[in-house]
Amino acid sequence: MPGWQTLYTELKNKNFEIVSVAQDTGGIKDAGKWIEAAKPEYTVLIDEKHLVTRLYDMVNVPTAVWINEKGRIVRPNEVAYVDNRYTGMHKLQAEEYLAAIRDWAENGDRSIYALSEQELKERLAPQNPDWARASAEFGLAEYLYKTNLGAASIRHYKEAQRLNPDNWNYKRQAWALSDAERDYGTSFMKEVQKLNGKPYYPPRRLPAPKKKN
Repeated sequence: MPGWQTLYTELKNKNFEIVSVAQDTGGIKDAGKWIEAAKPEYTVLIDEKHLVTRLYDMVNVPTAVWINEKGRIVRPNEVAYVDNRYTGMHKLQAEEYLAAIRDWAENGDRSIYALSEQELKERLAPQNPDWARASAEFGLAEYLYKTNLGAASIRHYKEAQRLNPDNWNYKRQAWALSDAERDYGTSFMKEVQKLNGKPYYPPRRLPAPKKKN
């Protein structure tokens, strides 16, 4: 969050807004301390029901969607690190992404990073019936967890992961809400290590920046 605050401070006078959404089933109990510590000046929400991830088909965090002032998506969800702390896992440099955001804030829809409607359609993955079932299983697991039936929620979290194995939100949230080693026989770091250096997150596709004369 400090990185996003720095960017917001830099760009807020260029019609640029940030809406940050924490995806924690535990709500303010889990996410509140991080938000309070960061003291962000931009809008911060907590989405206990993961509605945002479902609507935008997000499969991991941090993920960002660019939306212009007309409410149109100009870049679909993609990995959105603002520093290089985890470059070893995702193989992406934050500087190129920050440069793209600055270009968009400066040039709006004329930015080379703002996609047309056709380009956006080409990037969006077709819906898969299993993903809808996974979302339902995840929602049921959340309900059980929140009604103090955590043990019963585990098989539904597992089923959500089986139906949509590329969705790391399902994995990370389930593992965070219980003893991952005991209940799932794994952990986030173990699963990342299994990839043997392959980024666990789909890489971004940014055009090369224009060379300055």
